[in-house]
Parts: sequence; C-alpha cells; structure tokens
Amino acid sequence: MSAGPVVVLVGPMGVGKSTVGELVAERLGVGHRDTDEDIVAAEGRTIADIFVEEGEPAFRAIEKRAVHQALAEHEGVLALGGGAILDADTRALLAGLPVVYLSMDVEEAVKRTGLNTARPLLAVNPRRQWRELMEARRHLYTEVARAVVATDDRTPEEVAQAVLDALELKQA
Repeated sequence: MSAGPVVVLVGPMGVGKSTVGELVAERLGVGHRDTDEDIVAAEGRTIADIFVEEGEPAFRAIEKRAVHQALAEHEGVLALGGGAILDADTRALLAGLPVVYLSMDVEEAVKRTGLNTARPLLAVNPRRQWRELMEARRHLYTEVARAVVATDDRTPEEVAQAVLDALELKQA
C-alpha cells in the first residue's frame, strides 16, 4: 500500500486535469496517472463506448474500482475523471489527501469541450448540460478539495504552477 498520491486533480471534463497533471508530475519529478486512461486500457474501449453499450451506472462502477485502485497504488500525480467524485466512498477516500479542484466557467468549458462526441454527457445542448452537471457537482468538488485553482484564461503551465503554489509544493 502506498502513501497515496502527492497531488490529486479533480474537476469537470475538459478542464485540463490530464495536461496539468502531466506538467505538475514533471515539475515534481514523479509519475502521472489518469484514471480515465486506466479505464480505457483495462476495458479496451473508449469511455463513450462504455456509456453507450452499458450505460452510466455500469461506467460509474468501473470508474469507482479504477479510482480506488489508483488511490491505493499511485504515489505521483493522479487525475480523476470528472464524475469520480459522485461516489461517496471515493469522496471518503479523498479526505485528507492533497486534492486540487481545477475550475472553469461555462464559456471556457464550451470552448474547450465543444460538441465533442467523446464526451457522452454533453452530446445534446452542451452549454446547458455542462451548467447542470456543474450545479450537481460543484459542491462535491469543493468538498473534497484542499485548494481550488481557476483555469480560465490561463495556460496549462500557469495552472500547473498555481497547483504547486496552492499545495506549497516545491519543484524537483
């Protein structure tokens, strides 16, 4: 059992958790892991395909197992899928960990995610659906986070530095 991740990134789809996570990991000299990538590798299909073929509840069960495994094994920077915080057991595991919520406003979200068909929860009317998702999730992201870092109008490099600063971590 590991000591757990040095940083856990949470936030909505398209906020840049994977990109920022890789930069933070590089600056800290640790590994980076993304639970969405773990799921795709383990399942041999895209997240969108899992949603379509099995539905959201089946995907959330797969996601919960992947997140719990990554939290137990990974000691570097860990990026969680946008909906991972919906599970109460997962939120309990995140308690006390160095979790950073990467936030963005709806206009930034639409600009970044657009009408991307790989994002099944935004398939129809992405602006409205993103707002509804955030209304349901924002308090959960905030609940698990030690720090909140806004990503609007910032480069991934600036966000990565803000994450390090928020957690008072020094670069390797």
